[in-house]
Amino acid sequence: MESRFDLFENELAARFAKRFAGAGLVIHDSPLPKSTQELVSLRASQINGCGHCIDMHVKEAAAAGESAVRLHLVAAWRESTVFTEAEQAALALAEEGTRTADASPGVSDETWALVRKHYDDDQTAALVCLVALINAANRLAVITHKKGGSYEVGMFAAAVKG
Repeated sequence: MESRFDLFENELAARFAKRFAGAGLVIHDSPLPKSTQELVSLRASQINGCGHCIDMHVKEAAAAGESAVRLHLVAAWRESTVFTEAEQAALALAEEGTRTADASPGVSDETWALVRKHYDDDQTAALVCLVALINAANRLAVITHKKGGSYEVGMFAAAVKG
């Protein structure tokens, strides 16, 4: 399957992408732990089948020191012992916030209570915004058939600055 459309080669889409990436920087610079940001982004991308985003978040997380074991177990986080309670709460929010069509109540009260137990207001805001943003990014890449495999660490940061 070939990529359908390069969003960075279209003037309107490139302007949108730059602002979209700027929103991502707000989250990146937030007090939400970077490892949690990458794990949440990876899990939502797995659910959405976004090869480009999976590629990016695995590589960025690994470059930041995330272990291969934890990256391999994100898809089965409930059946593993390598994630903290706080990370589990964030991963549950990512799943429930991503699978809104599959679960009519959206994010459960139980998951929300766990998130609030482990994250302060700024971290919670960043986490909610991250789930929304990664889902939007997944949709952009899936719609245009942006493939995974060619991402190199730092490409996102370079695109935002460019």
